[in-house]
Amino acid sequence: MADQSFLHWPFFEAKHRELATRLEAWCQQFLPADHHNTDAACQALVQSLGAAGFLEYTAAKIGESIDVRTLCLIRETLARYDGLADFSFAMQGLGMGALSLFGTPEQQQWLDKTRKGEAIAGFALTEPASGSDVASMSTSAHWDGSDFILNGEKTYISNGGIADVYVVFARSESPEQAAGARGISAFILPADSEGLEIVERIETVAPHPLARLRFNQIRLPATSLIGKRGDGFKIAMSVLDVFRSTVGAAALGFARRALDETLARSQQRQLFGAPLFDLQMVQGHIADMAVNIDAAALLIYRAAWTKDQGAARVTREAAMAKLFATETAQQVIDMAVQLHGGDGVRKGSIVESLYREIRALRIYEGASDVQKTVIARQTLLNFEQGES
Repeated sequence: MADQSFLHWPFFEAKHRELATRLEAWCQQFLPADHHNTDAACQALVQSLGAAGFLEYTAAKIGESIDVRTLCLIRETLARYDGLADFSFAMQGLGMGALSLFGTPEQQQWLDKTRKGEAIAGFALTEPASGSDVASMSTSAHWDGSDFILNGEKTYISNGGIADVYVVFARSESPEQAAGARGISAFILPADSEGLEIVERIETVAPHPLARLRFNQIRLPATSLIGKRGDGFKIAMSVLDVFRSTVGAAALGFARRALDETLARSQQRQLFGAPLFDLQMVQGHIADMAVNIDAAALLIYRAAWTKDQGAARVTREAAMAKLFATETAQQVIDMAVQLHGGDGVRKGSIVESLYREIRALRIYEGASDVQKTVIARQTLLNFEQGES
């Protein structure tokens, strides 16, 4: 049983502890999912999470805000049981984050479906030539007097090929009119739109539904625009500001599972006539794993709590949480593999699957080196403003 003592930290309220108990029971009953068909598994997980009511937390209702601590708790718990379940939950939130934060009441009708698990969401930001450098995107949405005409490509799009609706970011102004980030807008794109092509399904070390999308002269009505024209970069960063901490939470869930598996292994495995745990060096490694896990949890739930207290932005806190949690989770899982010996690299073992799951988290939603740049810049800004 994973450590639950952190739920009594002052970051949490009774509602969070009640949710954790309810979700734990659901996970024990329904996870892990059958992963033989990744698309079908994700579709089934979305439906199951929606039926159980957990997807209600992925988007704010009118007049309310998203509770980031809840998102983190859910992602941490799901990841501890099944990486694909975490992915399925997370993309319902990230995919519809722009609509949840900036959509009109009419646009937010999509949220009724995604919260119930009746529709799958996708977040189309990354391009073949612009990953972390969002401002250099080339996908365009030019105004022809009555509609926007969408052209371009996106890649590594989660839920690509199975999503019912995408939020797409595109350059709506020419570089001459608005250079860099100022010319980007956000749009709703139903998956059945004429001109949307799934060019390639992308396979990764941890199988998830990913795809490269192509937009061929797609005609979007003016009502597809989310927020104001030219506000797309601000919208994207606001969404990532909410969800970036949750990436750290997923990494934390993977790390907790790795520690649990290692503790069990170290007591069961006999070496030199005694349990593996009795070796001082093994105890030292386990201590390092435990310290890193608690430190990551503190950074994650600090960032989530700060956002839930009404902070407009938690860019620095979220970047710290994402960076530290994903990097140290990689270290924790690597040590778990090492302490499992040959079984640690056996295909299908739990720690082997964790090893594959964790790697992408150090890249997506801002690679680790990008997070360091964000943290440094925010730290300098705080210093110049006289903040600690």
